[in-house]
Amino acid sequence: MRIAVPDLVSNSYFPAVAAAALGAFAAEGLDIKLELVSPLPDCIKALRDGIVDFIGASAHAPLLAFPEWHKAKLLCAQSQGTYWLLVMRRDLNIARGDLDKLKGKRIAAVPFVGAALRQLLLALNIDPVRDEIEICMPSAATKPGVNFGVFAARALRDGEIDGFFANGMGAEVALRDGIGNLVLDVRRGDGPEECFHYTMPSIATTDVLISEQPDAAAGVVRAIIKTQAALKREIGLATKVGRKLFQPREAKLIADVVARDLPFYDPAISEASVVSMKRYSRAIGLLSGDPSYEEIVAARFRGLWSAAA
Repeated sequence: MRIAVPDLVSNSYFPAVAAAALGAFAAEGLDIKLELVSPLPDCIKALRDGIVDFIGASAHAPLLAFPEWHKAKLLCAQSQGTYWLLVMRRDLNIARGDLDKLKGKRIAAVPFVGAALRQLLLALNIDPVRDEIEICMPSAATKPGVNFGVFAARALRDGEIDGFFANGMGAEVALRDGIGNLVLDVRRGDGPEECFHYTMPSIATTDVLISEQPDAAAGVVRAIIKTQAALKREIGLATKVGRKLFQPREAKLIADVVARDLPFYDPAISEASVVSMKRYSRAIGLLSGDPSYEEIVAARFRGLWSAAA
């Protein structure tokens, strides 16, 4: 079996990556190989087409290939909350929360993540169109194998962009290099609570797999939960994973980045968060209807989440 993530050198989907690298899937009796399938739409299509069996991605991402949530389900969360960060070039002197200074700036984001930035800014009374904020995807970032967050940090250093909205690893590189300031962090209180619930890193699979191989689906959920707990007990495991899979610098940074995320390591997907996620998905044009919680989430595995509490 295969589990795919659209971004490897990152904290975004680290519980899935770590579960594979640390043998948590194998401990559940599952022979699961981790694969990087990028960009994100290709990752979701790989699930739809049966090329992979599970994906670790944004909770609303399955809508890219499973319209209206037909034939796909979320199994559990990898962590809670909207997890991208807005970093602006330090020499612009934009302090955290000083959004008026974003006017006229050029901010890099992949299209899927850029949609979240637009909604976040609108929720904070900043209109990207009115305020001439350009949310762009630099062509160099589309090359195969390019990690967007790390690329964005380099582009920020070189003055090609004014800021970026991306994963925690890219933000960490920019902050440590002294080239960026953190301006928005939704997970940690910047913005309305509704924005926190736009999405979350999750594990998804197909209705067919849940029906035909429910034990495998349950095993993946247990493996993610055990990995979350293991990282909480021993953050040094993150470095062990990083050394296996990342470049040396990112391998050194990953434990610190993941450590900040540990308070959000909760496998549950609440009904309230799904309501907010649906509202957000409709706002960005990915959803038109109002599927029920049970049509989106494989509620049969909720008992496994509560056992992790």
